[in-house]
Amino acid sequence: MNININGYNINYEVSGEGKPVVLVHGWLTDLNTMKPLQNHLSKNFKVYNLDVIGFGKSDLPKEPLSTEDFSNFLNDFLDALNIENPILIGHSNGGRMIINLVGRNLRKVNKIVLIDSAGIVPKRKPKYYFKVYTFKAVKNITKLFPKTEMFNNMRERMLGKFGSSDYKQSPEVLRKTMSKIVNEDQKSLMPNIKVPTLIIWGEKDTATPLEDAKTMEKLIPDSGLVVYPGRSHFSYLEELGSVLVVLDEFLKNDR
Repeated sequence: MNININGYNINYEVSGEGKPVVLVHGWLTDLNTMKPLQNHLSKNFKVYNLDVIGFGKSDLPKEPLSTEDFSNFLNDFLDALNIENPILIGHSNGGRMIINLVGRNLRKVNKIVLIDSAGIVPKRKPKYYFKVYTFKAVKNITKLFPKTEMFNNMRERMLGKFGSSDYKQSPEVLRKTMSKIVNEDQKSLMPNIKVPTLIIWGEKDTATPLEDAKTMEKLIPDSGLVVYPGRSHFSYLEELGSVLVVLDEFLKNDR
């Protein structure tokens, strides 16, 4: 499905019935990375899964975006579809968007889930994170492909491409966007988040390290942290079964 948000064509999917859940994918991925969550949650909720502006089948922005621009976009998306008091679930940059939206009190939300979320200024340069996010995204997405020779070859080509030159080959507007948002710290907004917050993290995440999760748990008043030993930036795909059980428990009173 498509909807026009401020002149941009935005792709999204909707499934299920019940209270609204909105899934917000991470950097340089698309709604397909959130499909396993969508498929499960749509049994008890009305789930909206979108391609964030600049990614997937949605339009590229004309100018580099800030974190506030991203969260304003998410807010406009919710307005356009009349989504009220949603549960927001975000991975990586999607989590950053949610932190900014809720921390600025742009709208009332029910609960939020932050999965290996961005939002704290890293110690490395933007180019490093651009490459890490992209390579790990491709690696995990391609795990969902059928195990055939054709898809195995495709996986190797994709990993070879993105593992070495993703920053250089990506659209300039996204490179400039990454350089902006990676240096925009959201810590000051975290104490303003007054809704129940579930934080899910991979212990071995090198894109958004575990220390970030611990900082978020300290700063967000009503929050709890679940850590998966040995897992990385895509912990929710690596431990999908367990994550679905945790989500079901967190959302059991909202079905």
